[in-house]
Amino acid sequence: MTPRKPALAVVSGAPSANVAFAESPLGRVLAAMMADGSASYSRIAEYLMRNPMRVAALKIDEMAEGCRVSTATISRFARDIGFSTYASMRSAVAETLHSALQPVDKLRHTIEHRDDLTSPGDESMEYAAVNIAATRNSLPQPELDQVVRKLSAARTVYVLGFGISSYLAGLMTLHLQPFCAHVVEVAGPGGTEVAAGHLVNIGPQDVLVVMSFPRYALDVIRLAQFARSHDACVVAITDVPTAPMVELSDHVLYASSGHAVLPSSATAAVAVIEALVMSLMVSNKDNVEKAARLSKAVASYLIAPGDGKPARKLAR
Repeated sequence: MTPRKPALAVVSGAPSANVAFAESPLGRVLAAMMADGSASYSRIAEYLMRNPMRVAALKIDEMAEGCRVSTATISRFARDIGFSTYASMRSAVAETLHSALQPVDKLRHTIEHRDDLTSPGDESMEYAAVNIAATRNSLPQPELDQVVRKLSAARTVYVLGFGISSYLAGLMTLHLQPFCAHVVEVAGPGGTEVAAGHLVNIGPQDVLVVMSFPRYALDVIRLAQFARSHDACVVAITDVPTAPMVELSDHVLYASSGHAVLPSSATAAVAVIEALVMSLMVSNKDNVEKAARLSKAVASYLIAPGDGKPARKLAR
């Protein structure tokens, strides 16, 4: 048996960009390719791991020359690790670097330049307000209406999000369940394996709604590609037109996510989810009856007015 080659070691004092890249999901894919891939694939993966900042600006022929392989081999490598083209892989390298380093850089900049008179809490609230305003100005109702029609007609609506986007997927699932025929939250305690199992029967009559915000999860891209290969409609809720989910989606709803310190703010994403669900609820008169049934079903579990008073302390 051929001995496994060691993954790229992170040398003490190495540039922080390379360290952050190596620890990213894409970096782990490349590390595995270095260990188990062919000789040419291993060289490509090692080159990417050692030079991510340079690769982000290289043309395919320059990349091929640096790795001592053909441009065709570079293209096959990109496809084999989940990208449609070399350009898509190069964009993912750049985005991974940006996503991995941005929170650290923002935190450092905020600490070094923060006005002592400015409250961090107030600054965060300002970012939330700006994100919601920007999202409201760029969220077209016709696009919402198209997504609503797809959700209403779907046999099953699958909702997917990993990492920072996972609780957004849970919120979306909770809101959609009363008004769609069948809703499945794809990710669960089992992670990617469970998610893949949930999607195994997805097809042309189904919709996959993907929450994808920095830091972007690579597994989300692969699962969305699987859904597309089975002719399902893919809807993305993400932050910018350069986000990796955009090129894989039939419909995209944008939610601004800028923040002074956090990798991304979810405030506008929640607003988009609520706008989408409200558009769905008012799109069909039958939803009034569904809402009434939901209220009746949960009524016995809710605190009635006056029942939520704190208990009196026992006399000593």
